[in-house]
Amino acid sequence: MRRAIANCLLILLAFVLQTSVFSYIKFLIVSPNLLLIIVFTIAFVYGEKEGLIYGVLSGILMDMFYSGPFGYYTVVFGWIGFMNGFFSRFYYDDYIVLPIIMCTVNEVMFNLLSFIMRFIERGKTDFLYYTKSIMMPELVLTVLFTLALYRPILALNRSLKKRDEDKKGEKLVQ
Repeated sequence: MRRAIANCLLILLAFVLQTSVFSYIKFLIVSPNLLLIIVFTIAFVYGEKEGLIYGVLSGILMDMFYSGPFGYYTVVFGWIGFMNGFFSRFYYDDYIVLPIIMCTVNEVMFNLLSFIMRFIERGKTDFLYYTKSIMMPELVLTVLFTLALYRPILALNRSLKKRDEDKKGEKLVQ
């Protein structure tokens, strides 16, 4: 239970940082996709079900904040969480290459879907400009933040999961 509460608070913190704080930092052209990092990390470690749950939660927050068709971000983040949960079968504690690859693929897919749904829909079809100005800077920044945040998020979830399991064990013994 503590892990679920901590992850929800982590998603809220990431949402606030991603949508407000990072937009005021002048030297950042784009902001890192912190919600994507949290969703794929949780999904990668705990599987499809939790990935889908936290993906939908993150997507609902994004849908409430950004205009456009409601449910777009919910579907995208839910899909990302579910698909990354599949790779939990290949999860190893000290393996950082697969999470970086997954982050890169997720970010590219997220940006491609965003280009299709948010730019082409409005008649803006300059994909080269979008790639150079938005997609690549956001990809690089998100991968760098993944390198910095992946292990702390993992450690937090592990410690809270262990505490939850210890509490369940104590209740069963009594």
